[in-house]
This record gives sequence, structure tokens and C-alpha cells, in this order.
Amino acid sequence: MKIEKYYIKKACGFIFFLYLYMVFTIETALYLIIYITILIYRNMCDIKSVSLILDDGTVFRGKSFGYERAAAGEVVFNTAMMGYPESLTDPSYSGQILVITFPMVGNYGVPPRSFNSDNLSTFYESEKIHVEGVIISDYSFEYSHWNATRSLGDWLKEEKIPGIFGIDTRALTKRLREQGSMKGKIIFEHENEIDFIDPNLENLVAKVSCKEVITYNEGKSKKVVLVDCGVKHNIIRCLLKRDVTVIRVPWDYDFNTLDYDGLFISNGPGNPDMCDATVRNIRKAMTADKPIFGICMGNQLLSKAGGASTYKLKYGHRSHNQPVRMVGSDRCFITSQNHGFAVDNRTLSDEWEPLFINMNDNTNEGIRHKTRPWFSAQFHPEAASGPTDTEFLFDEFVNML
Repeated sequence: MKIEKYYIKKACGFIFFLYLYMVFTIETALYLIIYITILIYRNMCDIKSVSLILDDGTVFRGKSFGYERAAAGEVVFNTAMMGYPESLTDPSYSGQILVITFPMVGNYGVPPRSFNSDNLSTFYESEKIHVEGVIISDYSFEYSHWNATRSLGDWLKEEKIPGIFGIDTRALTKRLREQGSMKGKIIFEHENEIDFIDPNLENLVAKVSCKEVITYNEGKSKKVVLVDCGVKHNIIRCLLKRDVTVIRVPWDYDFNTLDYDGLFISNGPGNPDMCDATVRNIRKAMTADKPIFGICMGNQLLSKAGGASTYKLKYGHRSHNQPVRMVGSDRCFITSQNHGFAVDNRTLSDEWEPLFINMNDNTNEGIRHKTRPWFSAQFHPEAASGPTDTEFLFDEFVNML
């Protein structure tokens, strides 16, 4: 019996009770109340209990609304109020259990799985869900949206992703803010069902990158090589919208053998130290004077290619409302972000300088070379989801070609 029936019967039972109370005797109504209560209890038993265990021993107990399997990863939180279809399909979340802090999730369902003429997802950011699990407070079993074709719970079950509701996400988020992002595991039976996993010790970029060269919009006058470290589809859409040919290559592909006008380095999951092959290829590209633009992981890899170092943030930046300031000006922007590592500004050489600074914690949000056409942003100018205030950075890049 589906979980939704529990809520439907609960409401119908209450209305039916009121009707019977007015029409029949109190005794008859009491018998019916007992019967309805038994039905509700049986349906509640169909909602399986599940636990989230953090590596410090803290346990949060809730109910399952997704696929029933154990999972492990790094537990992180996102404070965005909407955009769960885009977030769950963002490859940068690979290896992570995502806590959504907004209290109600699922009320607008999920859109259809469709692709455009370039074989890019129409409404998602990749071909599949990349998170290891989803943690929320209140799940809406009923959804309503003009573009919805199924519920969030049904989608998770189709893609075999566990989901937990009934968790005090405020308490969980507070713990993550105080202790930092932690390893966690979702279990259904016993605590040894699965081991803790630290995804930052894996090469997650190799896991999510494309496996072969893919060309989009072939035949245009300008060609952009896109190094796929886990690219979101809206990045490709933003480039194609500016009428360029996009040559998408795997993370470790030596693109310097190709004919191109500009280099784009995409977002991606995990630890940038795992991408030495990409950094070496970027350094080769720096021997030429072609424009380079990096986003998120691309900002970190461009920085490493320029001689800087990166470090892990305590709990990362994952939201739609991160304020950044363009260095040397009073221009401020509200940005969409999803990263757990940052560039150490102190390690930038004299040839480089910060381009953007986070106004909450003063961390690096982008770099630029002082004389060459090379720059990057730690945030997501393409958004999807989130504010599109900084999409103009794509125009600046294409105008350099």
C-alpha cells in the first residue's frame, strides 16, 4: 500500500467521523473511529523507519520516502528554498548525502525526463541523480506543478536513492555548522549495514566526467574546448546560446592536440588534488594566449595550474544566496554555489589576483590573471537553479575569443 494512502485516509476518516457523529448515534461513531484508527495505524507501519548516523556517533531517526537501501557519504547541507531537481542531478554532489534545510520538500514534484536536440537534459543538470541520499524535514506526498509528471519519492525509488523525512534538519544543520561536514550513513536494519565512506579520498571527477569527446553545435566560427569535470548541462546550454561550437572532453584528455579558440573548465565534485592530469593539461594550454574560463572546480584547477593551493572549507557553500563582491569595485552579486573546497588567496603568485570575494567569510570566489585573458568564478554564473545575476561572465568569455 502506498504511503500516500495514509494521509488520504487520515483526512477522509476525520471528515467521515464528523458526518457520522451528526447522523448516527455516538456509539456507532465510536466503533467507526476505532476501525479507522486501526487502518491508519496499519498504513503508518508501511512507512519504514530509517536512521542517519554521523561519524561522531550522533543518530537522527526518521521515515523513508525513497528507495530502501543503505548508503554512505559526506553529509552536507543546502539552504536553497527550491531547485531540488537541479541540485539532485548536479554532478558536484557525487558522493554526498544532501540535507535540504527548507522545511517542506516535494510539493511541486519533478519534471519529465526529456532531452533537447543536443541530447542535453531539458529540465535537469545531468542524466541521473548524483547524491547518495536526501535528508529533509517534511515531505509533501501530494504535489502540484504544471510541469510535474511524478513525485519526488517516486523519482528517488526509480533511481534507487534513499530519502529520509521527519528529521530535525535544523538540529542536524547546526551540528554540521559547528563540527563541519561529516561522514554519515543511512541505515535501515543495523548500524553495521554499511561502512562510513570519505568521498574526498576518491577521484569523483573521473567517476562523473564524460568518457569520450562530444561535439555540440558543430561548424560555428568559434570553438570552445570544455573540460568535463562533472559539467552541469546548463553550462553547456549557456555556451551554445552564444553560438559557439563546444567540444566536450573527458577530465584527463589532452585537449592541446585540438584546434580551439578558448578553454572552459567546468564544475565537478570532490577534492581538486585528485585532478593532477587536468592541471598538467591546463598548464600546457597556458603556453598559448587563448582565453580560459573556469567555474567552481574550474576555479580551483586554474588556480592550481597557476601555482596556488586549495583547502577544504569547514562546511562549504551550498545555497542560492551567497553574496560576492568584484574586487576593486563596489559591485556585489547574489550567487548560486555548491563547493566544499576553496582557493587560498595567500598562495596566488604576483601574476594573479582575486576576482571575487565572498562577503560572508572573505573566501576566494574567483581569480584572474593580470595580463592574460584567464579568469574564473567559484560560484555558478549559469545557476540552474538560483539567481542568474552573473551570467554575463559567459558573454565576457565569448567576447574574448
